[in-house]
Amino acid sequence: MAASPHDSQLYAKLFNPGEIGRLFTDSAEIRAMLLVEGTLAKVQGAAGVIPEISAAFIHRAALEIPLDPGGMAEATGRNGVPVPALVAAFRKAMEAPEHAQYLHWGATSQDIMDTALMLRLRQALALFHDGLSALLSDLATLAETHAELPMPGRTYGQHATPVSFGAQVAHWGFPLIDLRTELATIRESLPVSLSGAAGTGSELGPDPAALRADLARALGLTDPERSWHADRSPLLRITAWLARLTAALAKMGEDLILATQSGIGEIRLGTSGGSSTMPQKQNPVGPSALVALAAHVNALNGAMLAAGHPRQERDGAAWFTEWLTLPQLTLSAASALETARTLAPALTPDAEAMRAALNDSRGLLHAEALSFRLAAHMPRPEAQAAVKQACLRARDENRHLAEIATETWPEIDTRDIFDPVSALGTAPQEARLFAKKARQAA
Repeated sequence: MAASPHDSQLYAKLFNPGEIGRLFTDSAEIRAMLLVEGTLAKVQGAAGVIPEISAAFIHRAALEIPLDPGGMAEATGRNGVPVPALVAAFRKAMEAPEHAQYLHWGATSQDIMDTALMLRLRQALALFHDGLSALLSDLATLAETHAELPMPGRTYGQHATPVSFGAQVAHWGFPLIDLRTELATIRESLPVSLSGAAGTGSELGPDPAALRADLARALGLTDPERSWHADRSPLLRITAWLARLTAALAKMGEDLILATQSGIGEIRLGTSGGSSTMPQKQNPVGPSALVALAAHVNALNGAMLAAGHPRQERDGAAWFTEWLTLPQLTLSAASALETARTLAPALTPDAEAMRAALNDSRGLLHAEALSFRLAAHMPRPEAQAAVKQACLRARDENRHLAEIATETWPEIDTRDIFDPVSALGTAPQEARLFAKKARQAA
């Protein structure tokens, strides 16, 4: 097995991160770092920190000169950070030492790497937004179409009261709406980093704060107005969002695994997996991947939190932990979203199976409604106790609760409460409300 399933030819289709995968490659990181270096030179030239002619040369070269990641591996292993190797290789490739000497003026490796990471995360979060919107659109259609399709509600794995399939879909989707709303704020607050060796900006010219603000504007990032070398909350905010996203998608996966299991079969996936030895199997591969990816992201987010209190002005061990963790975390979250997007349009409820499950309950799903009907004629505790006894009789005698209710309380009309559609309460309204909200501000 490959070290990462996201980079594996064998597992690429099972854990597919989509377009986001292209943002976490050596070449993507180098291009982002070169963009930061070139833009930094440009704003330094405009501010008079370095000669404008050299700034223009560096900026143009950063857009044109490719660098080989493999050629930097030895120096990166020795230095523990790729920026010294990148700066050395870039200066050599420019073949203009009179200009190259001003490259990386006053900045430190973490400034370049953190800013370049924010540029790549900005692209990734834009793709997450688009993917979420597409998923919500499919879930909205599913919820609206089946807003009034009754099915057994289950709590603790047991029949509770009737719900609608549309409402169940809405319960998958409502957290995704909140996440999409929060994402806009996160994307608008991605910070630039420009603080110099120990976070003081001591060699960044006469006005380091103004230079940092200029770099933020030039790159379309936010000026944090401080150093965040040893404050990893900007990254932890993103990884927490990704962990919550995969948790919400895993809820959908868990419900689909249960809904497709033998003996229930209330939802058809459209696509499912086969067994190497059992021809009858139709395995819920996609839903299982959603649950597994959430477990993976949760574990990785724990590692990010463990590295979230770096020592002193910079901490190599904490920083290295981020490098080991953040790409895998982001790609696993992206894989979960891609998997959910594949699943949602193909989901089909089996109305007959749902109806059969409602009928097979012998009316016990309506026990709560029966107790409230009786409460109009006797104290509520007495009604609850009486219905509990009626339920025990229904089980023991293998009879329908409606039959026992009519027999026990002939003076009370209880027939209408055993209609699943009339027992849905606000479920259809919830399904339609979700559909409306999911389509807003897409």
